Amino acid sequence: GYTTMNCEELYTLSAQVEERLQPIFRGFERTAEKNTKRVLDAFRTHRVSEPCFAGTTGYGYDDLGRETLDKIYAQIFGAEAALVRIGFVNGPHALTAAMFALVKPGDTILAVTGMPYDTLRSAIGISGDCHGSLKFYGVNYAQVDLNADGDPDIPAIKAAAADKNVTAVMIQRSRGYAERKALTVQEIGEIIKAVKEVNPAANVMVDNCYGEFTDVIEPTHVGADIIAGSLIKNPGGGIAPTGGYVAGRAELVERAAMRLTTPGIGGECGSTLGNNRLLFQGLFMAPHIVAQALKTAVFCAGMMEEIGIESSPSVFEKRSDIIQMVKLGNEQNMQRFCVGIQAGAPVDSYVTPEPWAMPGYDC
Repeated sequence: GYTTMNCEELYTLSAQVEERLQPIFRGFERTAEKNTKRVLDAFRTHRVSEPCFAGTTGYGYDDLGRETLDKIYAQIFGAEAALVRIGFVNGPHALTAAMFALVKPGDTILAVTGMPYDTLRSAIGISGDCHGSLKFYGVNYAQVDLNADGDPDIPAIKAAAADKNVTAVMIQRSRGYAERKALTVQEIGEIIKAVKEVNPAANVMVDNCYGEFTDVIEPTHVGADIIAGSLIKNPGGGIAPTGGYVAGRAELVERAAMRLTTPGIGGECGSTLGNNRLLFQGLFMAPHIVAQALKTAVFCAGMMEEIGIESSPSVFEKRSDIIQMVKLGNEQNMQRFCVGIQAGAPVDSYVTPEPWAMPGYDC
């Protein structure tokens, strides 16, 4: 039942949509300018120089680039310390290190934005029976769902967080693959305030994946004790080859480092193998690249609106992550959409993607 168009009609429609979205685009550009200044100030403060781009091998002691980048991330995110490492294989790896920094056997970790992102469920022990999960080590899990409209349920959060066994509270900023809205930094700040009112000793962790640089402040600016994310996403600027980061209170970041490597070593080791330049360059480009991603997402929303396909967020909805959900109705439409996207790609445009069982996901 969808509208069929030839290429000329499609280009005409896309030009009209893009013109209509110019005021929104300008807003993204203003955010990028402010964030670029923040990044540039941090680069200058910490005296970035060409020796920072040289990599290390072996144990990686005294890696100037790695140590400088940690300080830059800490400043950008308004944190005491940061841990930026190519040894993090993805966002969930960084998030798991952060979670283990907050709990000990017998403690409870409380998720207050509903079911966590798919690949974290095995790490927590919600699903599966993985050796080494939080559940395996005797850490309990509790959950508060979002309201029906997708807002944080503050009264329920306060009631659950008041439990003396709750030592860690987890907030997921992005929608991930769930049908919920991304939380703004201001909304995250309200949750943190509510938690601290009833349980000042509890540490609050924010899953910041997909959200970095979509606003001019980050969750650590509004009281988050620790945040984590992936360099494969926003802060890598599309240039970092791999990795993740943790930022927050120095004590918690060091504990996360002990989880990433081994107790007693922490963040002191970890060779960068020639990747420092890409990590610096990706971070410097990240505010601009995120703005382009946001433009693409809102452009997608505008095009979907024109041709009658439901998507979320809507064109004029405030965005706090780079994700655009498109409802294609059935399996066949989704596969056709993926084939079309791949055919327009600069790399592997000649291949046809096929669905597969991706590790950590059940769909």
